[in-house]
Amino acid sequence: MDVFEKDRYFMQQALIEAQKAGAKGEVPIGAILVHNEEIIARAHNLRETTQNAVTHAELLAIQQACEKIGSWRLEDTTLYVTLEPCPMCAGAILQSRVPRVVYGARDIKAGCVDSLYRLLNDERFNHECDVAEGVLAEECGQILTDFFRTLRARKKAEKQGRRELQ
Repeated sequence: MDVFEKDRYFMQQALIEAQKAGAKGEVPIGAILVHNEEIIARAHNLRETTQNAVTHAELLAIQQACEKIGSWRLEDTTLYVTLEPCPMCAGAILQSRVPRVVYGARDIKAGCVDSLYRLLNDERFNHECDVAEGVLAEECGQILTDFFRTLRARKKAEKQGRRELQ
C-alpha cells in the first residue's frame, strides 16, 4: 500500500471518530494517531459532553498515545485529523513532537496549519512537522456542513415553536 492509500485508509478511520462525535451532538471532528502503521489512539471532540474547552479530538488522541507509548515524545507517529488543527492543537502537536500531520478539510476560521497561520512549519520553533492536507477533504468537509445545517434547522424550529407558544 502506498502513502496515498495509507493516508486515505487512516483518514477514513478518523472520519469514523468524527461520526461518533456527531452522533453525540458534538462538532464532528475525529483524530487518530498511528505508530508503525498501527492505530495507537482514537478520539473525537467531546467539548459539549465534558464542558471542557480542551477536549478537542487531537488533544485526546495525543493524550491516549502518550499513555500507550509511555512517553510525551510521539516520534515516529502520524496524526490524522478530519479538520485542520486550531492554535491550541497545533501547539500540542509541536510539543508532543508528532513528526507528520495529515488533515482533511481546511478551517478558514481557526486553522493554524495552513489557513490562518503555519505553526507546524514555523522554523522559529524547535520542531516542525511534515503536513499533508486535503486527504478526503470533501468527505471531511461534508460531515461538518451537514452537522451545522442540521443544527441551524433545529434551532430555527425550536425558535419557531417558542413563538407559537406565546
